[in-house]
Amino acid sequence: MGTDAVLLMFPGQGAQHPRMAWGLYGREPRFTAAMDEVFAAFGEEGEALRRDWLSERPRVPLDHVTRAQPLLFAVDYALGRTLLEHGVRPRVMLGHSIGEVAAAVLAGVFTLSDAAALVRERVRLLTGAPPGGMLAVSAGVAALEGVLTEEVVVAAVNAPRQTIVAGPSGPLAEVERALRAEGFTCAPVPTLIAFHSPSLADTVGPAVAGFAATPVSAPRIPLYSGYAARPLTRELAADPEYWARQPVAPVRFWPALDEILSAGPPGTVCVEAGPGQGLSTIARRHAAVRRGPGTVVPLLPARAGGPDADRAAFATALTTLTTLIGPAVSGRPGP
Repeated sequence: MGTDAVLLMFPGQGAQHPRMAWGLYGREPRFTAAMDEVFAAFGEEGEALRRDWLSERPRVPLDHVTRAQPLLFAVDYALGRTLLEHGVRPRVMLGHSIGEVAAAVLAGVFTLSDAAALVRERVRLLTGAPPGGMLAVSAGVAALEGVLTEEVVVAAVNAPRQTIVAGPSGPLAEVERALRAEGFTCAPVPTLIAFHSPSLADTVGPAVAGFAATPVSAPRIPLYSGYAARPLTRELAADPEYWARQPVAPVRFWPALDEILSAGPPGTVCVEAGPGQGLSTIARRHAAVRRGPGTVVPLLPARAGGPDADRAAFATALTTLTTLIGPAVSGRPGP
């Protein structure tokens, strides 16, 4: 099995946690260099991001949009970059929410400096967003139709029985009470904003101008859209509305994942390049993995731990990838 059987997955909002992946910083040279590259791309804000990322008591909580979005982008990008330099050459990449922006940089759609500027502007706009939240519900979309409202909507389809809903704080609380009363299992997603809901439409509208002025290229590594659930073509990548409206549009992660795994070669290796193992858990539910011969390889622990946990998880992942896809994965930089 070669590296062309690899799917790289990049998580988004809700996957963040304090000091995510910090155990690799200063110990894994490629990861360290990539994180420093991102912090430099964020300019003056970069040092504040690094400080809060590494701190036991960050000045700004990691769930705040000014930390969660840029740091998720940074960690996703740095882990993906590290794998590429270890020799992994993915057949396709798929990002969830802000994870798609990190994947787009690795695919060559945006330069890192341009993407950092776009993320910085997105974050600036989102600081003016109305209070809201997101809720994970153990149910399919159809089962929720009678409970959702114009304000509280489907924000992400993560799996056949895992749906994320989002909306303003008050209406979301009412919907949560109704769902629990009907016996649905619910869990809040770590965020202070109703991502992927209409409540952000006015907030992020001005972002179109920035994307329209930013050069884009066709992906050099195939990249699936987590919103359109199809390959990200040069034409789609060049549409500024596509990128600007991502905080408003629902994420269709499962349909995209299903397209990739159903149409791809048997034995796809799904690698989660980001904090936690949320996408790994989803991928394991797919028939191509559940019934074999597909495999899931997360790079980091399932939950926050000390630096040793990060290093052990990453080392185990590299060993597993070497076994699965051969000697291309090594300690030497890739071509």
